[in-house]
Amino acid sequence: MPRRKLLKLATFNVNGIGARLSQLLSWLEVEQPDVVALQELKALDQAFPAAQLEDAGYGAIWHGQRSWNGVALLGRGVTPVESRRGLPGDHSDAQSRYIEAAVHGVIVGCLYLPNGNPQPGPKFDYKLAWMRRLQRHAGSLVGLPAPVALLGDFNVIPTDADVYDPGAWRKDALIQPESRQVWRQLLQQGWTDALREVFEDEQVYTFWDYFRQHAERDRGLRIDHLLLNPVLAAGLQEAGVDRWVRLQEKASDHAPTWVRVRI
Repeated sequence: MPRRKLLKLATFNVNGIGARLSQLLSWLEVEQPDVVALQELKALDQAFPAAQLEDAGYGAIWHGQRSWNGVALLGRGVTPVESRRGLPGDHSDAQSRYIEAAVHGVIVGCLYLPNGNPQPGPKFDYKLAWMRRLQRHAGSLVGLPAPVALLGDFNVIPTDADVYDPGAWRKDALIQPESRQVWRQLLQQGWTDALREVFEDEQVYTFWDYFRQHAERDRGLRIDHLLLNPVLAAGLQEAGVDRWVRLQEKASDHAPTWVRVRI
C-alpha cells in the first residue's frame, strides 16, 4: 500500500500583495506550506509577483483586479492546474473572487467572499447572492471521491464564539442571521470546518482590525475558513493560525490560517 502524503494547506488574505510581498515571502520560507490560497491581491494580473514566488519555490495561478479583490493559488514545487476561474451562476459578475485548481492531488477552491457592508443594501444583497452561488457550486464538489478543500476569507463570523465582542459587531454584515444561515447550510452539505473541528470550544481568531491594538490584545474575529470534504477531512491532523505574521509591522489585518492533512 503506498504511503500517504502529509500536506499543509493554508489560506491568507494578504490585503494587497504588492504592499505585503516581503511578509508573504518570509512566511513561506518559515512555514513552507504546500498549498496556499491568497485573497485580496489588489493588483492587476500583470502586477502579480510570479517571478518572486517562483524564486521562493512556488508555482502560481491568479485572477487579479485593479485596486480590489483578486485571488491566487500557490503550489510548493508545482504549478496548480487550473480548473475554474470565477464562481458559476452569474455571467455578469466581473469581480475576481474565485479560482479553483488541482494542487498536490487536492482540488482546491480559493475564495474571497463579499464583505456585504453596509447592510441592508445592494452590497449585502450581492453578498447573499454570491453565498448562494457558492453553496450550489460547493454542493457539486463535496461528494467527489477526491479530496477537496474550500479555502479563503469567507467574511462570515459563524457564531458569537468567533468574535471578541459580539455586541460591537451586531450591525455588521459578517454576523447577520442571513449570512450565518447560508454558512450553516454549506456545512450541512458535509463540509468540515477544520479550525473548529481541531480547536472545538477554544477561542481562535484569524483577523484583527487595526484599531486600539486589537491584534496585540487578541481582540479578533474568525472569518478565514478551511472547509474539507469528507474524503479530505478523514485525514485531518492539525490546524492553526500564524498570528506572528499579523503582529509584524505593516502587516495584513488577517493571519495565515492552515491545516495539515494526510491524503
